[in-house]
Amino acid sequence: MAHSPLEHSKDIAVWTFFDNSLTGKIEVNLPAIPLPFREQPFQITKFMVIELLVALLLVAIYVPIARRARSGEPPRGWFWNCFEAVLTFLRDEVAKPYIGDKDADRFVPYIWTVFLFILFCNLLGLVPFLGSPTGDLSVTGALAFCSFLLIHGAAISYQLSHGSHPAEHAAEHGQQTGETHAANALVHDAHQIGEHGNSHAETADRIPLLLAPFVGLWRYFLAHVPQTGIPLILGWPLILMIVAIEFLGHFIKASVLAVRLFANIFAGHTVLAFIMSFIVMAKNAHPIIWGVVTFGSVFGVVALSLLEIFVAFLQAFIFTFLTALFLGFQLHMEH
Repeated sequence: MAHSPLEHSKDIAVWTFFDNSLTGKIEVNLPAIPLPFREQPFQITKFMVIELLVALLLVAIYVPIARRARSGEPPRGWFWNCFEAVLTFLRDEVAKPYIGDKDADRFVPYIWTVFLFILFCNLLGLVPFLGSPTGDLSVTGALAFCSFLLIHGAAISYQLSHGSHPAEHAAEHGQQTGETHAANALVHDAHQIGEHGNSHAETADRIPLLLAPFVGLWRYFLAHVPQTGIPLILGWPLILMIVAIEFLGHFIKASVLAVRLFANIFAGHTVLAFIMSFIVMAKNAHPIIWGVVTFGSVFGVVALSLLEIFVAFLQAFIFTFLTALFLGFQLHMEH
């Protein structure tokens, strides 16, 4: 029984290498590891093995490069220059412009790691009998979840360590627009809470972190709703709606990271698989027709494979770029 053209993009426990009349069926049953705390064993899958292979490739390539760079020796040879140029580009053109020169170096290791991991996973999908783990939504979802934790964890840590709310920076650096007046009002409310409504002065700077969306938007509506003629009673529903949209927006951004990467990689491999399947469909046709179909299919796959190489780099860059952009926005909301 022939395999589905989508077999190449599936995360399976039986790894098939050949299945034809010349070689027969060659497949490997991946092991399942029994666990004491659950009935079902832990099943090793094809994408797990490929991800481990990617990790080993990254260590084999970049650990020697890191040791040479640490010694202060200038890059020599195409191999060293090629891979170090990728790291330099990500630091200078992605991390620093969008995270900031002051904070970029703290997050560059993650930026490097996630870019290289996604890139190698994408490229291994072009190797026969392998596959792209990034063509599985569970893999891209896990990567997006890691970025989600980094973005919000770093932002919370930054605000707690600096002891101030981004609205204060907006009041200092922003122009005196309507939004800046709302930020000034928010800072004023924070000081009022610290002076009159809270006996614990040391927690006064933490309260605006929780009340910022509600207090800031409420003061903004108080200042602008009367001018527009909208009844004041509509203010609270609009505030709650905007707060809900802003809250869900954080999760939507992470979902976009996962779905964008998965959809592009999965779609590319699906198209390649179906083009190659034309050869099998035409096997019983006239030899001339079969030859034409075979030549056209092979030529189309080669051309699209070159495009897939570009897509592999592009999607790894987009995922990394958006992660840096979202992280920079959360760290420096005043900008």
